[in-house]
Amino acid sequence: MIFPEFDPVIFEIGPIVLRWYAMAYVAGIVLGWWYAGRLIRRASLWSPSKPPLSPIQLDDLVMWITLGIILGGRLGYALFYRPEMYGQLFTGDTLGERFELFQLWTGGMSFHGGLIGTTLAVILYSRAKGLRVLSVGDMALATAPIGLFFGRLANFINGELWGRPTDAPWGVNFCNETTKRLYESETCQVLLANGMIAGPGDVARHPSQLYEAGLEGLLLFALLAAAVWAWKLLSKPGYVTGLFLLGYGLSRAALETVRQPDLGFDHLPFGLTMGMMLSTPMILVGAWLIWRAWSRPPATN
Repeated sequence: MIFPEFDPVIFEIGPIVLRWYAMAYVAGIVLGWWYAGRLIRRASLWSPSKPPLSPIQLDDLVMWITLGIILGGRLGYALFYRPEMYGQLFTGDTLGERFELFQLWTGGMSFHGGLIGTTLAVILYSRAKGLRVLSVGDMALATAPIGLFFGRLANFINGELWGRPTDAPWGVNFCNETTKRLYESETCQVLLANGMIAGPGDVARHPSQLYEAGLEGLLLFALLAAAVWAWKLLSKPGYVTGLFLLGYGLSRAALETVRQPDLGFDHLPFGLTMGMMLSTPMILVGAWLIWRAWSRPPATN
């Protein structure tokens, strides 16, 4: 099928531009906030302990997490995929080049960077308030697939992060008129000339964004919901965190086999991709956290 002529911009009024990608972040944070509120108001889920923080503390934590997602996502993207952005802070020829690192509207966010930023936010806030770090992390990561689901849908609407070429009947040709105009823009021509991006080409590709929305979003949310509501695993600090890390890491590593590798990282040894390499520590830490939580009795304070 030919990729629909989606407009990445919802509406534009003068300098105010609202994009689907930004709305995905808003929807993920707001719905995650609401769902986390439900978790901490259901004391039985944490028994024989109690919820790790109060509703007021949750409101404060959401602000910390939002900053962690945005700053971590952007800084992580630059670190993992565009490290030259850091050098441009000192060597850029123009003001735009010097501060490209902070130009969020140009695109470029990393999930793994956002996860690191969120982790730091949870740890710093929990320690500052004397809260159980792992239990707060369990609550936060139980909501994370919500944001992943909306984020991957936004990736699809933007026509980015497409999959590898395929002859499957559900393959999508991302080379539509909107994409052509995008890659003919002056900004994209500069990036193309510097080898930083490449267009999708006139071929059918796996809609890997939708695969990720299904696996990292819907399926992972269902697994964590079962862990929380049916198996009562919030009583064992770190268990839900471990399930999220293991589940996401395995899903992302598997889907990297059909997702187009990032330009410049498509010739890594042993057929690995950057996504696989960044997900491997998640799998290992997740498995360790599950073992640790399983081998210990439920928290009581």
